[in-house]
Amino acid sequence: MTSGTSNGTGAEALLGLDGLLTDDQRAWRDRARAVASVIAETIDDDAETQTFRREYVGLLAEAGLIGMHLSGYGCAGADAISYGLACYELEAVDTAWRTFVSVQGSLAMSAIHHFGSEEQKQRWLPLMARGEALGCFALTEPDGGSDPGSMSTSARQADDGTGWIIDGTKRWIGLASVADVAVVWARTPEGIRGFLVDTTDPGFSASDIPTKLALRASIQCDVVLESVRGELLPGTTGLSSALACLTEARYGIVWGVMGAARASLDEAIERATTREVFGAPIGSKQLVQQRLADAFVEYEKAMLLALHLGALKQAKTLTPEQVSVGKLNNVREAIGIAHAAREILAGDGVTTEFSVMRHLANLEAVRTYEGTDDIHTLVIGRALTGLSAF
Repeated sequence: MTSGTSNGTGAEALLGLDGLLTDDQRAWRDRARAVASVIAETIDDDAETQTFRREYVGLLAEAGLIGMHLSGYGCAGADAISYGLACYELEAVDTAWRTFVSVQGSLAMSAIHHFGSEEQKQRWLPLMARGEALGCFALTEPDGGSDPGSMSTSARQADDGTGWIIDGTKRWIGLASVADVAVVWARTPEGIRGFLVDTTDPGFSASDIPTKLALRASIQCDVVLESVRGELLPGTTGLSSALACLTEARYGIVWGVMGAARASLDEAIERATTREVFGAPIGSKQLVQQRLADAFVEYEKAMLLALHLGALKQAKTLTPEQVSVGKLNNVREAIGIAHAAREILAGDGVTTEFSVMRHLANLEAVRTYEGTDDIHTLVIGRALTGLSAF
């Protein structure tokens, strides 16, 4: 199988991506690509055995890729397009490692960076940027994925006045079983607030979800909170604080899924030029060229959308609704591109000789997390009409 990393040929070459980037952005892209090439060496086995390799966290940290879009506290302060390119390169190998930088950086670290006290920032962010501490973001619950506002997890002030006591359950929480700190969202008498929880608290437990058929090289968990001690993130002011972190993560998805699409398309191009049927490469057949051309056109449009949203984010004018457009479109098109690639690979496309089926399974998971297609469709509809349908 191909590695998922690009050498400037195939789909990316026709797109002409390099000419659209600054020198600094290309440097960040190349740095992420180098880390991705190491991950690619074991990713097939890791997905098969459901192995999360902690040593790769160190590689990401050494490259400055953890929390790279944040400034200060040991974070790189890279621009939005550079962060997007890092997500693009990591997901070209596997969604698991783009998911890692999303959970660690865009969710857990962003929550502390945006809403934590200065002491909380100083205590956690440098450790997390170096990969010496891992975080998770505990928002969704067994009975409320798309409706986090209905959460039943609750927090009350401790009788001794020294903190908060949290009770509840969470589901599909990335990195929870290996995290050192959990950002937990809970209902209080004043509304939903965010809290930091030390995962060594005896009331905190996280169990991996072993039956998943996607994201197999990453960790997702069920979490139980039984009278755990929580430390308030003072800047959190309702569910909007949690949703602001989700917008950061969704922006990374807009880019990341196009990495999976590129890897799938490049596998199909290589197959089309090397596989011979009836005495000629299958790529010489009109129907195969049509499938490749259609897939590439959608890839190019989605990449230009990612670049557009990146420019808006750098200008500090990007809205959550615009991110919903990117998440809805790019995940949907990435799945379509991977499907087209699978058809060109024919029967071999469903084997582990190629990465397409692994990418397809991962993309189906991404289609659900950080907001389903239906949710983002309704967000866009509300923005267009001014009328809420949910």
